[in-house]
Amino acid sequence: SQPAAPVLFSLAHCTQLLQNSGWVYSSRHDFNPDEIREKLLAFPGGSIDLYKQDSGIALLTVNNPSRMNAFSGSMMVDLETKVAELEKWADGKGLIVHGAAGTFCSGSDLNAVRAIANPQVKKYTKSCLHFFL
Repeated sequence: SQPAAPVLFSLAHCTQLLQNSGWVYSSRHDFNPDEIREKLLAFPGGSIDLYKQDSGIALLTVNNPSRMNAFSGSMMVDLETKVAELEKWADGKGLIVHGAAGTFCSGSDLNAVRAIANPQVKKYTKSCLHFFL
């Protein structure tokens, strides 16, 4: 099979989406992000890897190939951290998002989803993933 095609995002576009959506540190959300992060970190596995090139292009890799790059709880926290880092990257021009081992992402790790499914966690994860739209 063919490797998953990378997705290119403008950092300016991502930043605008994050500002418009109120991102996770906004008071517009009715949940405590620190509590949610703590719950999510109880479900380790995989990583979100970020490589920023001198050219201004960043490569973000969804890296959990043993689960077809499904997001674990710790990966969701990783994603939030990496997006915050990209927002502050003054030289950033674009972002390429891809999955490790030829698979983009199969969704969320269902073990983590079942264990922590509640409205606050759903709002947190939605806000973390919103910038990909």
